Amino acid sequence: MAVDLLSITFDVLPQLRYAACEKRIRASRGGQPVADTTSALLVWEPRRLVPEYAVPAADLLVDLRPTQPLEPPDPLPPLLPPGHFGWHTTAGTPLALEGTEEEVAFRPDDPVLGGRVVLDFAAFDWVEEEEPVVGHPHDPSQRIDCLPSSRHVVVRLGGTVLAESRRPVALFETHLPPRWYLPREDVRMDLLTPSATTTLCAYKGRASYLSADVEGGADIAWSYPDPLHDGEPVRDLVCFWSERCEVTVDGRPVTERMPGL
Repeated sequence: MAVDLLSITFDVLPQLRYAACEKRIRASRGGQPVADTTSALLVWEPRRLVPEYAVPAADLLVDLRPTQPLEPPDPLPPLLPPGHFGWHTTAGTPLALEGTEEEVAFRPDDPVLGGRVVLDFAAFDWVEEEEPVVGHPHDPSQRIDCLPSSRHVVVRLGGTVLAESRRPVALFETHLPPRWYLPREDVRMDLLTPSATTTLCAYKGRASYLSADVEGGADIAWSYPDPLHDGEPVRDLVCFWSERCEVTVDGRPVTERMPGL
């Protein structure tokens, strides 16, 4: 029987997963070194969608000690996005920096991980080789394709056409729905105003948001003014939430769902 490869990702979500990482990984906190290793693993606790770095204890440059675990909500959501590091779904020991109570690390009991210590990405600054890493560690099975397209994209909100283009850039990101990035010349920028909202993507960088001067138009679109190299093809282009307005591609409405769900 044929197997849908994308669905496998969701089939194994209930399991503790890991992958080797051949890169040199360094972590720091407040400018002080915390870890330096070429033997890291990427570790996904059960239900986690993105990994954390797990470092051999010998490659830690700080002292850690056991601390009190957090009490996760009951029930936990079936999918855990980045954040809430202390919501553990596998057995292990929470750890804090010497002299503090804040959990910044976790040592899973599973012997396959070789006693490695999982570090809370959000608690430290990270570098892979000489490249800073933002958002969360990169998943080796995830990628971005940015493809110039001639498809006809129209964006409407409340009967108002906000954008129409036949020269979008289609952004395909593993496990996520396609997004359609449009040249500003094809967008009614006179109906959009900058928002204070920003978000961070580990692959594309920091996004700046735009709101429409139409009812229901808060934070309806975003762009990447200074993207990371994977997102360079969509620099300064505008993408609209198809969850918050009507987006059609070649006359067909765009619906959002994660493949495999």
